[in-house]
Amino acid sequence: MNSPVPDNSPRVGGDSFLTLHYRLSDLQAADGEYVSTFDLSPATLQMGSGQLSDTLERCLLGLSAGQRQVFELAADDAFGPHNPRLFERIARSALPADVELKVNSLIEFSAPNGVGAFAGFLRELGETSALFDFNHPLAGKSIRFEVEIIAIM
Repeated sequence: MNSPVPDNSPRVGGDSFLTLHYRLSDLQAADGEYVSTFDLSPATLQMGSGQLSDTLERCLLGLSAGQRQVFELAADDAFGPHNPRLFERIARSALPADVELKVNSLIEFSAPNGVGAFAGFLRELGETSALFDFNHPLAGKSIRFEVEIIAIM
């Protein structure tokens, strides 16, 4: 599924602005697709801005417009191992009142400094507290990263 590299065309660099389709899949799950743009509008991103992990960006370096590539990455090379220290029990009284709490849902939090946000996966919900997993959903999993570069600007 890897397409040939066009001659003399621009290559993805560390600061390129790209339009691309991509798919991330869990290699161990029967229906392991985590996210895909192939049936949607393509994504645009600025390399080096943190929109993709450093590991995924490294896969893109050197690719050309029109090129389609598939990468299979071991868990440690993708989103790293699942870290048990990234589980946190939070008092329900400290959670935003306007957020519906459902087990197995992703809840977004404001960063402590007030700039930006992060998300946690709600694992357990008790009377007085909730247990969140702040690992990336694909942490500890081998993945397939499929990409088609549409344009490099």
